Amino acid sequence: MEREEEEKARGFKVEDRRRFSSEGDVKPEFREDSAAAAPSAPEPAGHSRTAPESGSPDPNRATHAAAADHAHGPEPEVTFGAFMVGLSTQALMLLGDIADPETGAARADLPGAQQLIDIIGMLQRKTQGNLDRDEAQLIETILFELRMKYVERARAATR
Repeated sequence: MEREEEEKARGFKVEDRRRFSSEGDVKPEFREDSAAAAPSAPEPAGHSRTAPESGSPDPNRATHAAAADHAHGPEPEVTFGAFMVGLSTQALMLLGDIADPETGAARADLPGAQQLIDIIGMLQRKTQGNLDRDEAQLIETILFELRMKYVERARAATR
C-alpha cells in the first residue's frame, strides 16, 4: 500500500520515442541506428537483404517504403486546389488524354471519366459558398474543360 502511494507522489515520466521530429527529420539519437541499418554498397540486381528466405512477401516492405518516402522530405501541403487538380488529372487519364503511368498507354474509360466528372460537380455544389474566388474559378474551369472533352470523346465513340 505504501509503495502505491510513493509511486503516486513521485509522478510519472513521459518519454518521446518517435524516430522523426515534427519537421520530418530523423532525430539525432536515432541517426546511428539508421546509418548502421543502411547498406554500404548497392545490392546486385535481383538480390535484397530484406527479402525473406521462404519466398513469402516481406511483411515490412510497406513500412520500409513509407520510411523511404518520408526520408525524401516533408509531404507537400494538400490544398483544395491541389486536390481538384489531382482529380482532374485522373479524369484526363480516363478520357485518354494522359497515358496510364503504370502501362504507359493512353486508354479511354468513358463511364469512369463520367463518374469522376460527376464527383467533381458534386464537390462544386457541396462546397458552394465555402470556397475563395480562386478555388471557385479553378473548379469551374476544370469542370468546363472536362465536360467539353467528355462530349468530344463520347461523340467520337458513337461514330
